[in-house]
Amino acid sequence: MKYIDIQGKKDGKNITISVSNLLMGSGDFLRPDNMDFAAPVLDKFIEIGGNSFDTARQYRHSEKTLASWMKLRRNRDSLVIHTKACHPTRENPDVARVTPEAIEDDLYTSLETLDTDHVELFALHRDDPTKEVGPIMESLHKQVEKGLVYAIGASNWEIARIIEANKYAAEHKLTPFTFNSPNLSLAKVNRPRWENCVSANDEMIRWHQNSNTPLLAWSSQAGGFFSGRFTPDIKDDVEMVEVYYSEANWERYRRAEELADKKKVTPIQISLAYVLCQTFPTAAVIGPENSNELLSSYDATKILLTDDEVRWLDLKE
Repeated sequence: MKYIDIQGKKDGKNITISVSNLLMGSGDFLRPDNMDFAAPVLDKFIEIGGNSFDTARQYRHSEKTLASWMKLRRNRDSLVIHTKACHPTRENPDVARVTPEAIEDDLYTSLETLDTDHVELFALHRDDPTKEVGPIMESLHKQVEKGLVYAIGASNWEIARIIEANKYAAEHKLTPFTFNSPNLSLAKVNRPRWENCVSANDEMIRWHQNSNTPLLAWSSQAGGFFSGRFTPDIKDDVEMVEVYYSEANWERYRRAEELADKKKVTPIQISLAYVLCQTFPTAAVIGPENSNELLSSYDATKILLTDDEVRWLDLKE
């Protein structure tokens, strides 16, 4: 497994957090009633060199179930946990919660649920552009100073807001965002897959290239768009049709097939390699539900794409 470095702080000292370039996503896959099936997948992830897990308070049972698995395996100290805060509640999905109070409430709840005294990576799950960045960054800095969080980042923030937040942090000597977690995949979205989600556009990509800030990509395989399950004529999945079906994406699919044939791999592996072969540090959140899917993603990490191939896949050439 390959790794990327994310800068953080622990006990008042700067540290480097080594993050596997595949993050095991949890979502609804991790449930108490699913552990007989899920635990071997998590074990295999560790066996192949993975060390990082993506979760959130919003993901129903995943933090509690991850805690149970870590307790059974006694491996918390060797893992990197990325959790997130400030998502609207399921009861009030239209009410934004990007406040210092929500940051603390979600963080403390996650720490208790995960049965840990800290998380390595902590991101804001959503943004609220009506809120000033100052109080948000001050609250996040306080959690780092307490040792509850080692590195902070944004998920689903527009790049202008990230730049504004980091400028405020620099001016006030606060902890900056040292990673970003938007959607990034070879297939480009027609609309956000979920409300108020952000995909990395050209402006954001340029910022990552210039700053070398790590990007943790969610929906890195575009919901299985390149798996062979979908064609222009198969339209039974309304969400996939609305989000990913476009002439440009079908051309990207055709090119992925062509390159996959040349490299003796599969199109979905090419799509994941696209995410991992950017010109700045990237890692991909994956959601395998069995060991075969996990190993397919792992094999994709070994595929090396040239800059020209990445650009060609994305219709830039």
